Amino acid sequence: MKRFVDKVAIVTGGRGGIGQAIAQRLESEGARVFTTQRGVDDRFDHVIADFADPDCPSRIVEEVIARAGRIDVLVNNAGQMQEIGIADMTLAMWQDNLMVNLTAPFLMIRSALPALRRTRGSIVNIGSVEGLAANPGHAAYCASKAGLHGLTRAVAIDHGDEGIRCNAVAPGWIDTSLNERFIENRTDPDGIRQNIGRIHPVGRTGNPEDVAALVAFLAAEESSFITGQIYSIDGGRMAKLSLP
Repeated sequence: MKRFVDKVAIVTGGRGGIGQAIAQRLESEGARVFTTQRGVDDRFDHVIADFADPDCPSRIVEEVIARAGRIDVLVNNAGQMQEIGIADMTLAMWQDNLMVNLTAPFLMIRSALPALRRTRGSIVNIGSVEGLAANPGHAAYCASKAGLHGLTRAVAIDHGDEGIRCNAVAPGWIDTSLNERFIENRTDPDGIRQNIGRIHPVGRTGNPEDVAALVAFLAAEESSFITGQIYSIDGGRMAKLSLP
């Protein structure tokens, strides 16, 4: 299936994990993909970017337009997570998380709007099930992802009449380096690895390709009547009630 022939996609944080899987999926279906992150991407066209810098999004969009002439798909995937309780969190930590996870996607969308209007393009934001519920010590992450879900709906409402669609994907437990670091910081990492699949009704954790498949669907024309939606992709974890 080649749903993105002659289309141009930007994937922020596209050099590893979920972002890399998304970039590979879009390219495999015909897109010219630009990734954006702090370092060089040897696999794709890329723009080096630090999303703590508020001037970065406009520069990224300008460079992609200069090199490719258009933008059809924007995937806001770059993000970060700190494990720290509210009592110990400084204002700088809070603002840094919100900058990367929420403000940078807002700035990317705002910068890309003129190009997306011309192509009647699609935006997919990578939220999290932690924008719907919470794990301990993740206050800034949860708040930023919940905000990203709200931004998704607002963009869909404000720009739907311009042909721009905006949806979000809320991954649950996906096997990435981020979650591996989370496991390593626990007191019994081996036990967690053996049991983590059991909290999911499907019996396993997710992989980046699972998320990439959903992102590709939401970015493609076949989902042209879908906008303003938040799609959990969590193996049924959020639907499962805990036992006493």
